[in-house]
Amino acid sequence: MISRRSFIAATVATAASTAMPAGAFTLDTKFRPQRVTIKGDLEPNQILILPAAHFLYFIDGPGTAMRYGVGFGKAGQAISGTFYVGSKKEWPTWRPTDAMIERDPAAYGKFKDNDYVQPGGPGNPLGARALYLYRDGRYTFNAIHGTTAPRSIGQSVSNGCVRMINEHVTDLYPRVDVGTKVTVL
Repeated sequence: MISRRSFIAATVATAASTAMPAGAFTLDTKFRPQRVTIKGDLEPNQILILPAAHFLYFIDGPGTAMRYGVGFGKAGQAISGTFYVGSKKEWPTWRPTDAMIERDPAAYGKFKDNDYVQPGGPGNPLGARALYLYRDGRYTFNAIHGTTAPRSIGQSVSNGCVRMINEHVTDLYPRVDVGTKVTVL
């Protein structure tokens, strides 16, 4: 005979498994895009990133911004300072840097000793859009981009780039012009 405790546990497990597909992910509400007020002395049409809080702000008017949750670079690989968006791309191609291949050959072994570039598309680690970060006229090998790892939002786990949920970077993308200032504090 089934005990009451087993019956309740089985019922809860069944309800949980039918309520959300296996592997489903729910983003913490604080990391969803939100209109927020911000210091009024910040110039519109710039991006401000606060790595410790895992937020990116697109300042679009005096004292107002769209705030997005982001994933950021892990210890030793996080970027800081002032950059600008030097180029943009929808469904970008991707290839890890030589340093990434050397640091993690298990993850990036298929790129070793060849010039393979992963085509853009839903399985590409850069996701749906990329805003490439430049400094002093040179690409820094860092970008603000979508991700195939939505669970990384709110964490410091990337190789230096700023990760966003694909739908969120798709929302940000048309707002940002090439030349937009990006400050990472």
